[in-house]
Amino acid sequence: MNKSELIEELSMRMALHPKKAEAMVNTILNSMVNAMKENRRVEIRGFGSFVMRDYKPYIGRNPKSGEKIQVKEKTLPFFKSGKDMRDRVNEGRR
Repeated sequence: MNKSELIEELSMRMALHPKKAEAMVNTILNSMVNAMKENRRVEIRGFGSFVMRDYKPYIGRNPKSGEKIQVKEKTLPFFKSGKDMRDRVNEGRR
């Protein structure tokens, strides 16, 4: 599912105008991004959590040319799924 499909689903389920559903989705996503920018953990019970992880610099490789490049240190969000979501996704797969 992508963002536009999520907006469409919300619009249909909640009988909202698509622009209103889009505003709601954008508000939620922007709030999550702002919290992560402040290095705060974002947790949605039953779904999962996002934490920021620091990665050290390393030597990478340009996939086109094979040339070695220096990749700078970075901080990226890391998602960990919640137990409830894992159980619901795996229901009936066993």
